[in-house]
Amino acid sequence: MARHPLPRILSKGSAQIARSRELARTAADSATDVLHPLITITRGLRRLAGAGRRKWAATPKDRRGPLLFLVASVIMVVALVPYGPLLAVITLTAAAAWTGRDRTSQAPTGPDETQAGRLRSLYEALVPYFSAAEDPDPLYAHGGDWQKAFSAYEFDADGRVSRLLIRYPAYFTDGEAQSRARIEQLLHAKSGRGREYYFEWDEEANELTVRVLPPLPTDIAAQRFVTAPGETVLGFTDPADVQRTLPLTYGEEQRDVPPVVWRTGVRSTEPHLLVAGEPGSGTTTLVRSIALQVLRYGDVVIVEGGATGEYGCLTGRDGVLAVECAPAGALASLEWAAHETERRLIAANRARQAGHPTPEDVKHPLWLLLDRPSALVHLAAAEGRKDLQALLQVPLRHGRAAGVTVVVAEHFDGMEFLSDAVRQHTRARVVLGPASSAQLEAVLGAPPHTTPTRDVPPGRGYARLGTGPVLRLQVPATPDPYDDATSEAHRQAVLELLPSRTTPADAEPLPAKAAVAEG
Repeated sequence: MARHPLPRILSKGSAQIARSRELARTAADSATDVLHPLITITRGLRRLAGAGRRKWAATPKDRRGPLLFLVASVIMVVALVPYGPLLAVITLTAAAAWTGRDRTSQAPTGPDETQAGRLRSLYEALVPYFSAAEDPDPLYAHGGDWQKAFSAYEFDADGRVSRLLIRYPAYFTDGEAQSRARIEQLLHAKSGRGREYYFEWDEEANELTVRVLPPLPTDIAAQRFVTAPGETVLGFTDPADVQRTLPLTYGEEQRDVPPVVWRTGVRSTEPHLLVAGEPGSGTTTLVRSIALQVLRYGDVVIVEGGATGEYGCLTGRDGVLAVECAPAGALASLEWAAHETERRLIAANRARQAGHPTPEDVKHPLWLLLDRPSALVHLAAAEGRKDLQALLQVPLRHGRAAGVTVVVAEHFDGMEFLSDAVRQHTRARVVLGPASSAQLEAVLGAPPHTTPTRDVPPGRGYARLGTGPVLRLQVPATPDPYDDATSEAHRQAVLELLPSRTTPADAEPLPAKAAVAEG
């Protein structure tokens, strides 16, 4: 079928309509430029009138009469003064013009030269990893357009990248941990060291979001946390990773901080905890913080392998059954704990068979806190004594049903001496202090989504509860109150949390407690 041309009237009409629209748009722009001062003054008068109405509404009723009299007096004086009305009109016009000005500041539409150079450098560094010779239309190529690869970006006050959204080709092996680690290490080095970066991989959309995490607060002192029995605060993390906050006291003010809460008890899936770190990283601080929280509703047995007296403040306190630093005392305490676990299991089983509720002494929590047990293992072996860790098998295997919780803190150089039972049953893990990616993955079972930094404050690390995500962690400051290097504020905070001293410091409360429990 042959196509007939459009009638000339229609073709001419379309051109005339387009020309008319262009003329109307030009006339409107010209009119806006000409009438811009009038528009500004009108906008200012409207704002001044609104401010006057708000002032009148906020004035109490008993003061509105004097205010009207004052305004009327001013108007009368201005009317009587020579050139008064003219000056009043000029003043009002100037005030309206100043009030009605356009206050929106023009934000820069793109990065400056230095920021663009940083983005171009990142783009060129990613070319070898995100390009392939077989790609007919590569997204990454030397000398290519970095704006197509970086969808969004933000910079901090120093001009360094603080947030970056990276697009990458679909054939990149983002499902392999090694491929991800290479990209994360490269971005960490090129974006600026000394900061902690969070990497969020969106495999479905082929996008990687990189953002700089703010440092966790280090000024949180030990205090009574608002938790239920069976909940222990290991530390504090980022707000986006947890759905709960705790009200904390910072001197005279209060803040809501997101905590890392470890839940223990009969229904807990992570009944025991393993803490690893370098010397001075805060492992002892975390164990001391746990002890102060547990003593509110349970009993504690402490075995200190370092023999440095870090737990001397707890000796003889109410609820502290023993603080042992020697192999003989540690063996006696752990043997009693193993027998106590068996006694609780038998009592609970008999109560269930008889149809009675679980006895209160079985439900009363018992915590075994071991700090650096590998040191005592060597001493016990040298003295020909039994292995300490062999006595932990019963509390580790049956502690959840018997209300017994085990916490083991060890340095990295002693991790190889931990028994298989400790490694298998401590499903809650914490790593504190500087650690490599291999060490973090070996202890936590999964790599963190952030890049660990070299210089970290004490008590800073990562936590993972069971098969959950790896969370950043900052342990609350819980130093030894008898240490001379402790600040007065932190010393008083710890002393306020200590239970009352019921026995002399050199007494041994364990046999009395054991006799009561066995009776």
